[in-house]
Amino acid sequence: MSITRREFLTQATAAGVCSATGLLAADTKRATVAPMGRRPNILYVILEDIGPNLSCYGEPLVRTPHLDRFAAEGIRFANAFCTAPVCSASRSALMTGCYQTFIGAHHHRTWEWNKKDLAAPVRHLCDWFRQAGYFTCNLQRSAEERVAAHGATTGAAGNGKIDLNFRVAGPREGDPFDGISWDQRQPGQPFFAHITIFETHKGAGWKLARQQPKDELVDPDKLKLPLYYPDHPVARDEYANYLDAIHQSDGFFAQLLQRLEDEGLARNTIVVVSSDHGPLFRGKQFVYDNGLRIPLMVRFPDRREAGKVDSRLVSGVDIAPTLLGLAGITAPAGAMQGRDILAAGGRPRSEVFAARDRMDIAVDRMRAVRTDRFKYIRNYLSAVAYMQSNPYKEQEYPTWNLVKQLQAEGKLSAEAALFAAPTKPIEELYDLAADPDELRNLALDPAYSDTLRDLRARLDAWVAATDRGVVYEDPVDIYRGFYRHLPDEPAPQPRRAGPA
Repeated sequence: MSITRREFLTQATAAGVCSATGLLAADTKRATVAPMGRRPNILYVILEDIGPNLSCYGEPLVRTPHLDRFAAEGIRFANAFCTAPVCSASRSALMTGCYQTFIGAHHHRTWEWNKKDLAAPVRHLCDWFRQAGYFTCNLQRSAEERVAAHGATTGAAGNGKIDLNFRVAGPREGDPFDGISWDQRQPGQPFFAHITIFETHKGAGWKLARQQPKDELVDPDKLKLPLYYPDHPVARDEYANYLDAIHQSDGFFAQLLQRLEDEGLARNTIVVVSSDHGPLFRGKQFVYDNGLRIPLMVRFPDRREAGKVDSRLVSGVDIAPTLLGLAGITAPAGAMQGRDILAAGGRPRSEVFAARDRMDIAVDRMRAVRTDRFKYIRNYLSAVAYMQSNPYKEQEYPTWNLVKQLQAEGKLSAEAALFAAPTKPIEELYDLAADPDELRNLALDPAYSDTLRDLRARLDAWVAATDRGVVYEDPVDIYRGFYRHLPDEPAPQPRRAGPA
């Protein structure tokens, strides 16, 4: 028995819509569950560390035939943005429907012994599904699936990444999910399944991507790089490798959909695909569009609204309430700051917000607001360079090191040199229609003074409402957290989940 459009969109009301000035009320009521016949399964797929660099989004050289077909069979959102340009902070928002700055989950990463419990009524997404009778699972790939995807049993895989900056009190210690496969559920029980496809994350997946047939690899010489990139073989090679990893992931995504078909689940499973944040050297960890803009697609079993392109602004905090809404579940008032984007009569966003805080040992504080045309960024630590010391970026991103080298040699273009400057402007304002690469800062241009004041006010209201959860850390604790111990001190030990 399939579920009609009316059942989904009239019974799944907006989940926990909160204004910027009145966010979480002290409401611990249970989620409401719409009466339905046969309840749908929900599969949520995260393609890690990618922007909308798929063929269906207009990326010219990448090969994504299966994701393109999926997009043609469902709804593709053209303007979806995460709330933090890095995995642990973004995932903390994706899985709660609340801004990471509000729940104290904004630093990347919070080490295990310093994580806190979520304050009621905020809960992990799985809690609401479980309460409504769903089985929740974080899918892990079998050796057979890895052989089919890569021709080898080693390498990157969907291996159950969670990566949250808060403690979870799920059925298994430190794990909010009930299991690792929908096969573990009770007969007839609906499931909420999640999987992270790791091949697109820097590391083993990128190396495996190079092993694809040569005629399927992207030719670096054909790339049109953004203006903030140096036009150099190292930069071209890294970007091409990124697109090759997306192509490889497209193949595994096809296997995942085929599994639903083979097990007779496709006719009652809604599939949602997104990323956790954007990629590469000036994207990941930064609040420019390349770090925040993500793909987002939804496919229904009956292919309703197939081929629709939705251009509304969507925030990462909207994904959790939307996933619940697809199952007819509404979190109690105040439990989420996002909104169900598929609910009937839902009001569109006029802006989306994002934040950058500590990235590993690189301490920073950036806040951003984006409308459909303009982006405003506030740099609280303007004396700190964008490219401050960051061992992860230095070890994993060749273009990062290349930019530093070319800057020292005076060989960068004017556009590329902006990101390598020793300081940041206090304010940045960009007209995204005219300047999609975000290179011409209009903050001091009198012609845009009204726009600047407007976006300042919007950001002020959001910061006042959400930064109440921000934690300021002692530098010694940061060092201890990432290097495990100081000289002559024992390494701190992780604490068990439980009351603080």
